[in-house]
Amino acid sequence: MSELIAEERARHDPYAALREPNYRFFAGGWLFASVGLQMQGTALAWEIYELTHDPFMLGIAGLARVLPVCVLALPAGQIVDLVNRKHVLVATQIAFALASVLLTLASFHHAGVWAILGLVSVTGCARVFNGPSRSSLLPQIVPSHRFHNAVTWNSGLFHFSAMVGPLIAGGIIWLTGSAWPVYAAAGAGCLFFGLCATRIRLPESARRSAPLRDIFRYIRPSILVPGMLEGVAYVRREKTVLGALMLDLFAVLLGGATALLPVYAKDILHVDAVGLGALKAAPYVGALLMAVYLAHRPPFRKAGRALLLSVAAFGLCIIVFGFSRSFILSVIILALSGAVDNISVVVRHVLVQARTPDALRGRVSAVNSVFIECSNELGAFESGGVARLGELWLGRVGGATLSVVLGGFGTILVVGWIARKWPELRRLGRLEVH
Repeated sequence: MSELIAEERARHDPYAALREPNYRFFAGGWLFASVGLQMQGTALAWEIYELTHDPFMLGIAGLARVLPVCVLALPAGQIVDLVNRKHVLVATQIAFALASVLLTLASFHHAGVWAILGLVSVTGCARVFNGPSRSSLLPQIVPSHRFHNAVTWNSGLFHFSAMVGPLIAGGIIWLTGSAWPVYAAAGAGCLFFGLCATRIRLPESARRSAPLRDIFRYIRPSILVPGMLEGVAYVRREKTVLGALMLDLFAVLLGGATALLPVYAKDILHVDAVGLGALKAAPYVGALLMAVYLAHRPPFRKAGRALLLSVAAFGLCIIVFGFSRSFILSVIILALSGAVDNISVVVRHVLVQARTPDALRGRVSAVNSVFIECSNELGAFESGGVARLGELWLGRVGGATLSVVLGGFGTILVVGWIARKWPELRRLGRLEVH
């Protein structure tokens, strides 16, 4: 009885996860690493454009980052499920740090844009193992009744880093005129997370996993391929997980207005670079505030309904933003879009981990990462393509508006389709991780 009372109190404790020593090491290290990687992404975009003055090369940089994820995600998920996830997390943070050191040297010695793009691909290879190991390790180090709270704090930390990382990077570049100090700072942040991860104490069941040195035993096709297919097959069988992933894929694919924010800033809202920065930061501000709110409330009793309604509300926000011609209204609406989107992020992450057996969490997280990476990159391409086609008949302003508004309507239609196709998702109640 006392354990049940403790669990019920933990559900309403906004700082429940932070009371876990394991999670404090995890969250503290990840905050520094996440801020560093956000700084590094900003500096990379700045340096590549400075070297080439070609927007197309920014697209190439995105491709260099996402291709390793799409190619290696499934085998990476299989390996993460077979070996000690803590060891994988530490190794990938060290890989991030080494890549940042090499970026520092390449930038300092003016090695050129293709050397930088090659190192971007190296960081992509580290990311493909880091994401599944980090996601699937969390349920092992946090008690089940505190997992929802831990996911909420993780989401808040990410959005905080997405706000402050680019600002810090911009300040360093403004002071030094170079990107290499940013890369060095990012490497230090990643190394710090790796050191923090070594302090995490795993439960006995997790410690029985194979050590990382045994990785070469598992990369044979006879072992790797069946395991990869097992993860994909599980996602196809578990309709609630599949529905949640499909919902996220199409919401980002259709409702992502981020790629067109420069057009809105310059040609529609008529603001300068500071205004553009405010537009870009607004969704993260809303998401961070929502994360704080979610941390102070118990988990959703009707998680499926919360997920569907939050994505529909996101689509509605995108429609309003598309028609807006007021800078203040646009900032407020983008903040609201980030807030409701964060509800879906938290519910989806808890759902994926709660409905997936521990032995498959790495592979399912890898499938999730493919959905996320593809939707982000393809969403930017879709938004730009529709805007370009609309520009032929409606002009630049009309084409951008058409792209954003149609994307918002498309997101709402997708919510209705998924709710009808997978009623199991609509009927989901409170989620628990076992």
